[in-house]
Amino acid sequence: MSEGEMLIIKVPGSSANLGPGFDSIGLALNVYLTLEVVRAENWEIVPLSKHLAIYPKDETNFIFQIAIKTAKKYNQKLPGCRIQVTSDIPLARGLGSSAAAIVAGIELADALCGLELTKQEKLELASRIEGHPDNVGASLLGGLVIGCQSETEVSAEAFHHLAMDVVAVVPKEELLTKESRGVLPDNFSYKEAVQAGAVANVLIASLLNSNFTLAGKMMKADLYHHPYRKKMVPHLAVIEEKAPNLGAFGVALSGAGPTVLCLAEAGKAPGIAAGLRNILPEMEYLCLEIDQIGSRVYSSQTNGMKGVHA
Repeated sequence: MSEGEMLIIKVPGSSANLGPGFDSIGLALNVYLTLEVVRAENWEIVPLSKHLAIYPKDETNFIFQIAIKTAKKYNQKLPGCRIQVTSDIPLARGLGSSAAAIVAGIELADALCGLELTKQEKLELASRIEGHPDNVGASLLGGLVIGCQSETEVSAEAFHHLAMDVVAVVPKEELLTKESRGVLPDNFSYKEAVQAGAVANVLIASLLNSNFTLAGKMMKADLYHHPYRKKMVPHLAVIEEKAPNLGAFGVALSGAGPTVLCLAEAGKAPGIAAGLRNILPEMEYLCLEIDQIGSRVYSSQTNGMKGVHA
C-alpha cells in the first residue's frame, strides 16, 4: 500500500447451521464489516459504528491481533496503520460478527504485508482460529458454503447460484456462543448420528436443487442443536409456527442464536417481516439477501477493485 492510499476491506456477515448443517453450513449475508485503512506510525482503530466503541482502539483490538499473528506466521511484521471501522452486523446475535472480524484481520495482514495468500490458505487460517469453517467460509467465499475440518485440513465448497430472501429476526438480548454450546449433548448414539447426518445431507441436496419445500422440512427436522437450544430461545417455536403461513419455507436458529432466520423465495421477505412484527413487535427485523462475493479488498485511489476474494 503506497503513501496516501486507502485500502478498503469489506467482509459480509453470515448465518451458520441452517438447522441440521451444524458447524458445516454457512450462508453469507449482505450485512458488512468495513475497514478503511491508511498507513500510520502506530496501530489505531477508530470505530465509526456506535456499538463498536466498547472494543479496544489499539493493537489489543481483536482485528489487529488476528492481523499481527497472521503476519508473524509468515515471518512478516504488520506495519502501523489507522483503521476506521464500520459494521452493520449485530454483535453476539448469531450473524457471524466474530468470524467477519477474523477474516478482516487475515485480509489486512495479507494486503499490508504482501502475503498473496490463496483463498484456501485464508480459509485454513480462519477456520483454525474459529474452530469450524461455516461462518468464516461464508465470509471469505460468499454464497452457500459447505465445509468440514479435521486436524490436518479444511475443505469447503461454495455455491453462488441460489437466490432467496432471508429475514433475520434479531432479539435485543445477546446470547454468547459459549453459553449456547453448553446445553448441547456430549455424544450421540450411532443411530442418532446416522439420522442427523442424513437430514443434513437432504437439506443440502434440496437447497442445491431449489426444492425449498423439502429444505424447510429438513431445517425443522434438525437433531443436532434445535431440540436443546429451544429452551434458551423461546421465540424460535413461535416463529417456526407462524412464519410458514407468511411465506417462509424454512426457519432455523442463526448459528448459536438468538437470531432466528427465515428463508423464503425471492420477493417475500417484506411480507414475512411485517407479519412477524405484528406477533413479536419487540424484535428487530432485517430483510437480507445472500452475499455472493465474500470478502473484498480494494484501493480507493484506483476507484476499482484491487482484489476480489470469492
